Amino acid sequence: MNFIAGIDEAGIGPLAGPVVAACVILPDDFPVEILNDSKKLSEKKRSLAFDVIKEKSCWGIGIVSEKIIDEINILQADFKAMRIAFDMMMEKLPLWCKKNSVDFSALAESMEIIVDGNKIPFEYNPPVKAVVKADSKFTSVMAASILAKVQRDKIMVDYDKIYPMYGYAKHKGYPTQAHKEICRRIGPSPIQRLSFNYN
Repeated sequence: MNFIAGIDEAGIGPLAGPVVAACVILPDDFPVEILNDSKKLSEKKRSLAFDVIKEKSCWGIGIVSEKIIDEINILQADFKAMRIAFDMMMEKLPLWCKKNSVDFSALAESMEIIVDGNKIPFEYNPPVKAVVKADSKFTSVMAASILAKVQRDKIMVDYDKIYPMYGYAKHKGYPTQAHKEICRRIGPSPIQRLSFNYN
């Protein structure tokens, strides 16, 4: 069986909060009908899928803060989050294989690593493949997209409780007019990405 380690991220475009990436390998018997590109699922369906993915798949999540994004730029921060997610997944993989009666050595040899997009985030053997719109073509990348999106949304909802005036629970840090206006009016919150354009 040829397993695919799917990698995707959430949070490239926001003006606040971290970038979050996920890496997922799905078992043969995963209920793939619950999956889709995370942007095409309702919040409720994403949340339900999130729980099933975490329960059944081998997964890793990487979170890189807005401070690091400002230091190294969003692209490098995205790549860093993807590598953290992949390494976490690989750390869990031997135990996951044992639990699911999968030959770890055979999986590690035949595994494909596919990332959504057109850039290779890190070097590995087997080589990582970048595929545009992979989150609508490969179920494991769809699952990674859901994990990353839901995890990031949870983080932003938590930040909303600390900084309620910024409306993070609503826009999740994305550059809405209301978000940009509040930043101009009262200044950036401690989780704003200061290297981003607020015009």
